[in-house]
Amino acid sequence: MDDPYHNNVSQQMTEGGDYTYTQDGGGQDGYPYQTDYPPQDEDAASDATEGADEDDQMYEGEYQGIPHPDEIKEARRAARVEARRKARMAAQQEEEEESLPEQYETIMEDCGHGRFQWMLFFVLGLALMADGVDGFMVGFVLPSAEKDMCISNADKGLLGLLVYVAMMVGALVWGGLCDKMGRRKCLIYVLTIDLVFSFLSCFAQSYGFFLFLRFCSGFGIGGSIPIVYTYFTEFLQMDKRGEHLSWLCMFWMFGGLYASFTAWGIIPHYGWGFAIGTHLQMHSWRLFILVCLFPALAALIGLVFMPESPRFLLENARHDEAWMILRQVHDTNWKAKGEPERVFTVTNIKTPQTQEDEFIEIQSETGTAFQRWTVRKMTMLQQVMANIMSLSAPELRLQGLLLVIVWFCLAFSYHGLGVWFPDMIKYMQYEEYESKVRIFHRERVERFHFNFSLVNQIHREGEYIHDKFANIEIKSVKFESSLFENCYFEDIKSTNTFFENCTIKNTVFYNTDLWQDKFKNCRMENATFLHPKKGCHLNFQEENDIVIYMVSFLGSLAVLPGNIISALFMDKIGRIRIIGGSMLASSACTFLLLLSFSQGAVICWQCLFYGVSVAAWNGLEVISVELYPSSKRGTAFGILNGICKFAAIIASSIFAAFIGITKIIPIFLAFAALVCGGMVALKLPETREKILS
Repeated sequence: MDDPYHNNVSQQMTEGGDYTYTQDGGGQDGYPYQTDYPPQDEDAASDATEGADEDDQMYEGEYQGIPHPDEIKEARRAARVEARRKARMAAQQEEEEESLPEQYETIMEDCGHGRFQWMLFFVLGLALMADGVDGFMVGFVLPSAEKDMCISNADKGLLGLLVYVAMMVGALVWGGLCDKMGRRKCLIYVLTIDLVFSFLSCFAQSYGFFLFLRFCSGFGIGGSIPIVYTYFTEFLQMDKRGEHLSWLCMFWMFGGLYASFTAWGIIPHYGWGFAIGTHLQMHSWRLFILVCLFPALAALIGLVFMPESPRFLLENARHDEAWMILRQVHDTNWKAKGEPERVFTVTNIKTPQTQEDEFIEIQSETGTAFQRWTVRKMTMLQQVMANIMSLSAPELRLQGLLLVIVWFCLAFSYHGLGVWFPDMIKYMQYEEYESKVRIFHRERVERFHFNFSLVNQIHREGEYIHDKFANIEIKSVKFESSLFENCYFEDIKSTNTFFENCTIKNTVFYNTDLWQDKFKNCRMENATFLHPKKGCHLNFQEENDIVIYMVSFLGSLAVLPGNIISALFMDKIGRIRIIGGSMLASSACTFLLLLSFSQGAVICWQCLFYGVSVAAWNGLEVISVELYPSSKRGTAFGILNGICKFAAIIASSIFAAFIGITKIIPIFLAFAALVCGGMVALKLPETREKILS
């Protein structure tokens, strides 16, 4: 028999004794052939069966808690898969973050501009109007409040200073919080704080308590401007932002008009006040504060029906809420335009998830309720601080520095001259009044009944014997080195009236406000004071000159043309030209103040300056919300608005110091600041075609 290996044939014998032949060739004859397969024994096993039997056996290390080698391999393989998944998600998230601004802009264009934006416009406008009212309120109530509460000149200045400090702090705090808590929620908090503390300040009888309540109110309303502009911007498409944000600025002007008009109509009417008990006196200036609460109250009620900013929700990975709000905006606008059949077709919106959000979610699942609250608030504070620090990033550092310079220069000149104008008018009134003073020297009046008012007089070395002063007003009168003997004073109202180095003998003062502070180095001999009016008392005819209200009213009204022009041309000629041109034109207007030698001239130049400079304010506020990304927009605007208040504090102190001394220095400072700010503004990047990042 031939060797089977040499013939490329292999033989295999079955257990039944039969053979099967397999040829290594590739032909049909090489296929194995077998007649019948006999049944195998139970213990017979193939390779596959043997492998299955080994897997079914218990791993001996399991009893000792040692992981199976296959489990270790599986865990490593799962870790690698998870790492690759996270890498893909990170890349996808970066792509989504880059595409979110473009997608959001497309969605807002699809939603259109219509009824929804106009409703939000008026609600946010009322909130901005409330800020304007608060800015004018202190100046109107001070002339009455200082008499009602016996406020000294130093304390009077402290009130204005603290209100500005409170607004500065409020802008910094609420601007940062609105990027983490939400625009709508923070604005509700801001208006509520202002309403509560302003309402309580109406009933404050002591100056210290009144000061504290006005500080708290200022802290609240100080955050309204950063939030309002940030909030409204995120509901506007690119080609509508400049115009409609400029229209929104007009509400600050309406706040000034409202405050001026209501103060003019309420404060001089002393009889409109009333008493609650014996200690609580509600004079008309307190009623004026109550009336000033109406814009904030109306804005708060309107905000209840407004949604949160969808852009804020998307930045915080709240996709479903943002989608519902965007559909609401879409449906509201197109139904109002007569096209209710249009359907909101957006089905998916990019929503990046932040590490801070994950951290809060993890921490919120553990600990007590107080611990979770503490963790959330501390984390939010850390996020706000991180947001502030991130503004110093290289890509934001230069434009942020330029904005700071422009904001400071414009606020310094605007608020400085805003203090200088009314104080200069008052000084001119005082000079004119002093020039008409009547001087009486060594007059002797005996047994005479003074039943007419004494106004703007100086009496030196006079003698008044058996005279009666009854039911009269003594205004800006000074008695120097005079003798009053056997005289009778009854129902006297005095304003800026003093007795210096006088001798008063056997004289009765009945129901008068002539008290210790009115007598300087005087000698009293048997003088009697019956039912004296101690302390300070209101004299509305003296303290509330009509010029105070008229100047504020005309100054607020003068910005109307500038507002309209800036709104119409903001998107046509650009923000940079508006800001730079307005500031340089305003600097030219300041030189006209050198030609002001009368009250009327000062009022005219004031109106001209306000009308020209308002365009710079509008452009600056528009560009400030457009330059920064959504996650930092409120924080950045809050810092810029805080710098504005800081500049106002410095300017108020400097400009007020030169009243009555010289007008050259205040005018030169305002001119230099406006020129510097205008030149720097021309270096800012143009944003009229910039998609909100």
